Amino acid sequence: MVMFASRFSMLAGTVVNYGTSQSGVKDTALNLNDSNKLSLVFFNTLFIRAVIFVLFAALLLAFSPIRASSYYYIAIASPMVLAEVVNPLCFYIGIERIKVFNVSNMVANFFAVAAIFIFIHKPQDAPWVNFILGLANVISYIGLCIYFISRFKLKLKLPLKAEILKTSKDNFYLTINNISAIVQQSIIIFALEWSGSELLGAYALCDRFISQCRNVLNIISNAVYPNAVNLYKQHREAWAAYRKKSRRLFAGLFLIGSLLIFVLADVIIYVLSKKHDPDAVVMLRIMGFVPVISAFNVYGVLDMLLKNRNVYLFRVAVALIFTGVLVAAVSVCVNNRLLVGAFTIIIEACAFCMYEYVLRKPMLDNA
Repeated sequence: MVMFASRFSMLAGTVVNYGTSQSGVKDTALNLNDSNKLSLVFFNTLFIRAVIFVLFAALLLAFSPIRASSYYYIAIASPMVLAEVVNPLCFYIGIERIKVFNVSNMVANFFAVAAIFIFIHKPQDAPWVNFILGLANVISYIGLCIYFISRFKLKLKLPLKAEILKTSKDNFYLTINNISAIVQQSIIIFALEWSGSELLGAYALCDRFISQCRNVLNIISNAVYPNAVNLYKQHREAWAAYRKKSRRLFAGLFLIGSLLIFVLADVIIYVLSKKHDPDAVVMLRIMGFVPVISAFNVYGVLDMLLKNRNVYLFRVAVALIFTGVLVAAVSVCVNNRLLVGAFTIIIEACAFCMYEYVLRKPMLDNA
């Protein structure tokens, strides 16, 4: 139930963020040298998040009389959602000072782990783990926001109605895309759990490992995005050449990693689970090639963000959710480890085809 509350908070946090983790990077990078415009970007972003969090809190209070078993866990985990209101990651990516954010995050996590060891002693205390982790992030993020305001001498700017409406419209598509990414990763797990499949444990183990590979891709994306904004603004042809070259380079590097995973799958599974699991080994060998396709998709998403094709991201996201439900249903019915292991790579391959179609769409329209 603690894990469920954490997943729920992650989903709620994605809604509260409302796509500003992506649009905020671009807006910060473009207005870095204009204090007034940067102030508007900063405070408009926090305002939108705060409004959505208030609505979330009101909804949480409205459901309090139900007294569902999960409500207690979700309510205690609410600081994890609150943390997303003041999460300044997009601003630090935009100014290319991600190291400051990472160091602060590491310190916050250290104190959070220490607090867990000090205060959490019994299984009944487990729900407070999410509370401690969320509270640590809230404190860390507020400190980072204060530093950012001081560093760039930002002045409090009241949100502009036109800007709020524009962001609300544009970022709706980004929000659906981000929710879709979380749902896609969870569909097969929920499907396997619902069907009582014996492959659930093996898949969850492999998914946890592949998630770390996704984190590497996220780090690369965060590092590239600010430069991409400036490069695209100055020379669109230069960005196109850079994107083509970079995604091939990273795909090649991840292909080497995928081949290593394929060879060392049995060792990796044993290290993670302390036992040999043939099902998990087969799945990991298949899922190990997911980052190769994801490397292409990362640059596809960046290109669409730079060109403000948010509506296409929304359409792709919706299509992928339906695709995920269909593939998960077939996988669960067949209950074959090859098909279950191939779930993620099928979804990533479908995403690649859709992104490539959208990116080539102007060429097709002009043909």
